[in-house]
Amino acid sequence: MNNTAKKVISIILCASMITGTVGYTTYSAVSANQETKSASSDNNSEKPSEKKNYITEKNETVYVLANADGSINKVIVSDWLKNSAGSDSISDISDLKNIQNVKGDETFTVNNDELVWQSDGEDIYYQGVSEQNLPVGIKITYTLNGRTVSPDEMSGQSGKAVIRFDYTNTAYETVKIDGKQEKIFVPFAMMTGMILDNGIFHNIEVTNGKLINDGNRTIVAGMAFPELKNSLDINKKTLEIPDFIEITADVTNFEMGMTATIATNEIFSNLDTDKIDAENLNDSLTQMSSAMTQLMNGSDKLYDGLCELLEKSGELADGVNRLASGAKSLSDGSKSLVDGASSLDSGTDKIQSGAKQLNDGLQTLVKNNDSLNGGAKQVFDSLLNMANTQIQSSGLSVPSLTTENYAEILNQTIASIDETNVYNQALAQVTDAVNAQKDYIHSQVENTVKEQVKAQISAVVVQQMKDKGITDEMMQNDEVKKQISVLTENNVQAKMQSEEIQTTIDEQTELQIQKAISENMASEEVQEKLAAANEGVQSLINLKSQLDSYNTFYIGLLSYTDGVSQVADGAGTLASGADSLKSGTASLKSGASQLNSGSTELYNGIKKMQNSTPALIDGIKQLRDGSKQLSDGLEEFNEQAIQKLVNAADGDLSGITERLRAVKSVSQNYKAFSGINDGMNGQVKFFFRTDGIQ
Repeated sequence: MNNTAKKVISIILCASMITGTVGYTTYSAVSANQETKSASSDNNSEKPSEKKNYITEKNETVYVLANADGSINKVIVSDWLKNSAGSDSISDISDLKNIQNVKGDETFTVNNDELVWQSDGEDIYYQGVSEQNLPVGIKITYTLNGRTVSPDEMSGQSGKAVIRFDYTNTAYETVKIDGKQEKIFVPFAMMTGMILDNGIFHNIEVTNGKLINDGNRTIVAGMAFPELKNSLDINKKTLEIPDFIEITADVTNFEMGMTATIATNEIFSNLDTDKIDAENLNDSLTQMSSAMTQLMNGSDKLYDGLCELLEKSGELADGVNRLASGAKSLSDGSKSLVDGASSLDSGTDKIQSGAKQLNDGLQTLVKNNDSLNGGAKQVFDSLLNMANTQIQSSGLSVPSLTTENYAEILNQTIASIDETNVYNQALAQVTDAVNAQKDYIHSQVENTVKEQVKAQISAVVVQQMKDKGITDEMMQNDEVKKQISVLTENNVQAKMQSEEIQTTIDEQTELQIQKAISENMASEEVQEKLAAANEGVQSLINLKSQLDSYNTFYIGLLSYTDGVSQVADGAGTLASGADSLKSGTASLKSGASQLNSGSTELYNGIKKMQNSTPALIDGIKQLRDGSKQLSDGLEEFNEQAIQKLVNAADGDLSGITERLRAVKSVSQNYKAFSGINDGMNGQVKFFFRTDGIQ
């Protein structure tokens, strides 16, 4: 059952609960040509002294599974026999087929339609299938753009739609009123609900009902009383007692979920006709409308709670079976986990030792980074000081050379004294050639950085997997490898997009470009081109070439020490993870043993649960206790709504009162659908569920 179906049922159950407790029995069908028999009729020829042990009450719920047009597919009946006296045996009347005890192991014997249950003082809950005609029914018609169509034809259509529920009632008694024999029908209240998607249904209106809109869906709840106006002899022009519900809407790609309808006669069975007189009727007229509004609004407040309960109840049977299967797999798997935890514990010493050695070695290298970089910088500064002295001795006046400006100053100096400008031409050509490869250089740098990042992240991911108990052997599994690869790649992609990495890539790209220019300018090919330059220029060119060569070394050293730092960070994380892994394996081993013991107990408990009775109906019964506000609203409706019928009687209060009493009597006489013993109280409800249209 999907969520929409459960919500529709919730709406109708709200309406059902306001009329009394939801029972567990079925009803006896009465055709249009038959008269219902009251509980006091002479159907049972058994003498009082010959009666079995009768119980106080029989509650019956009839579940009608119907097509989208209301036609019936199957009728399932649930009965609850209340053994108030604690009798050892219970005598019941039922015409059901395929009867099964649904909440115990009590057995019964059959004598025609009589069932004798060996109850041993317990209540009896049983279920069966009925092949009898129903006393109430539903006919659903669909109209699209003024044309009547079948449910199948409605599917996927758009336009102006009308959905009409017409209700039938064939259960009646012949009662003498004012000297005449009159048909008084069992006063069934038919309450229908459904949920409409606001993305499909627009401009929704309902006749004889209420709408509740939560923004995404519209809840439709309506009520009708088939044949009640005939029983009360009400003039239609004076008072319209609804016997249908009609929904109109503009629809797009028509689709509709299931509908649910409750039929009950308890409203009139509980009517206090002794208090009906002219004065009380007239005083209460103005209160009926507000009471009905309170009734409908109250059902909305229980909507969420009912949805949740019914959802859990509907999933219970399948869920218990899946849980039992899962518990068995958990029990078997936990045994393997115990063995794996033992193996893991023995291997963590080596992991911890190796990770510590790696981290110690890299940390030593990191400590030397500053010394290496500082020494290289000191050598570079010495070379630049020598260059400054050489240039000054040649009679040239230039700013002091530094690691940042030497290339620019020497290039400018060479250009200023090189009449043929050979060097500038060569430099421009080399620079243009290197810059043409800038994208390639950038991609190479990016790939190098990515490999470094990937190595660090992969080590962390693998360690995290090990922290979770995944062994090296398990990591050879293709699925685990794939999971590690996906996790690593996702984290690498995220890291590569960070501002820190992008800045590093840009800086390294620029360093590599400068390095490439220096290397190319110092190459044999370029030097041959510059050989023809004058001796002074050549001297400066040689000086710059020497500085460029050392600059290339210096840039490489900076890149190396930076890489050592990054790898050392990853090794530190790895060593810390190895320590955590070592401390966690003992807990894992202990926990695995506890899991194995607990999962075995869980499996045994769930197997017992599979043999227990589903709690769906019990849950619905408990909802009744939480529907105080709805019950109070119905009580007010029962006490006051009847007053409006006075107007329909044109002042003839005695006539309407007599018919109301007759309606109540007929309602009280109708106690069951599948049969009931004399002297036994009973109540019956009909629950219709129609298929949706997809």
